[in-house]
Amino acid sequence: MGHMGRMGEAAAETISDRLDRVADVIARRAADRALAARLGLRLSHVTAPTGLAYQRYTPSLSIVAAGRKRSLVGDDDRVWGRDGFLITPVDLPVVAGVVEADEPRGFLSARWELSPIVIAEVAAAMAVPGGGVRTGSGPEGSGNGREGSGGGREGSGTGRELLGTWTAPLADAFARLVALLDEPEQIAVLGPLVTREVVVRLLQTDQAPRVLAAVADSDAVVPRAVGLMASRMAEPWTVEALAAAVRTSQPTLFRRFKDVTTMTPMQYLKRLRLGEARHRMVVLGEAAAQAATAVGYRSASHFSRDYRHVYGRTPAADAASVRLQLRSPEGVPVPDADH
Repeated sequence: MGHMGRMGEAAAETISDRLDRVADVIARRAADRALAARLGLRLSHVTAPTGLAYQRYTPSLSIVAAGRKRSLVGDDDRVWGRDGFLITPVDLPVVAGVVEADEPRGFLSARWELSPIVIAEVAAAMAVPGGGVRTGSGPEGSGNGREGSGGGREGSGTGRELLGTWTAPLADAFARLVALLDEPEQIAVLGPLVTREVVVRLLQTDQAPRVLAAVADSDAVVPRAVGLMASRMAEPWTVEALAAAVRTSQPTLFRRFKDVTTMTPMQYLKRLRLGEARHRMVVLGEAAAQAATAVGYRSASHFSRDYRHVYGRTPAADAASVRLQLRSPEGVPVPDADH
């Protein structure tokens, strides 16, 4: 086949085709965590729906190549799949679980670590006079080859752009990044090049502000606030106290926190506390009241209400069910931090 024929084939390939390629590689390579880690990837292959589990997402790009998952981020509760992607610019508490894992593929997903150094270098190279990055609204820009709404929204939420919209250039670059898992001898040479291209394509999407938030000095208050709440979650934090601790105003903290995480500081703290309490009940065997007190709840009824809202059951009933699932090989799988 001649050069023009190959170009025609590439042009005819859809975003869905590119994500099919990603899914095929994940299905083959999900078990090789050491290899995936060389590219900053964590892959997941699940063959049945799972329960909801608390997870801490580090700064990353999360994608679903096959199946669908439910994610609760703050008050945003949605079911999504390959119709969008999720950017996590800071450590983010998420409750998630697989809801569709149909044959023949099951549920396939990938999480790719965002490198602040690479993002900063690429953003500087794309800079235009007056600030910002060159989004490329022309043939190679973010408007080229869009497919789907990117929202994939089912359930409640604020309507903010929690999920990004795939573009053909981004899907192609990410497919080539994942494809390096089939050519591990090429990772050292091609990995850094494709990594930079994926970042370029991300900065040409509607999620560019969230990608840049991973490195923006002006948003340093958010990582500091996150670190304080994570390390001292049992303290009686208020927005006023948190703003004072990170030396900024309450409106500034609230606005930057919402922009970066889609949650308010208190929503973030609540999700942290509930996740840690669940861990204490399931893994450490603590009673609900003991776990609630340990993470900062002053009222058992308040804790039970918040817990039921997120996990759908009372704390004691949920912990008992999860412990049973973990002991039984036939039980419903509980997702780990990769899903």
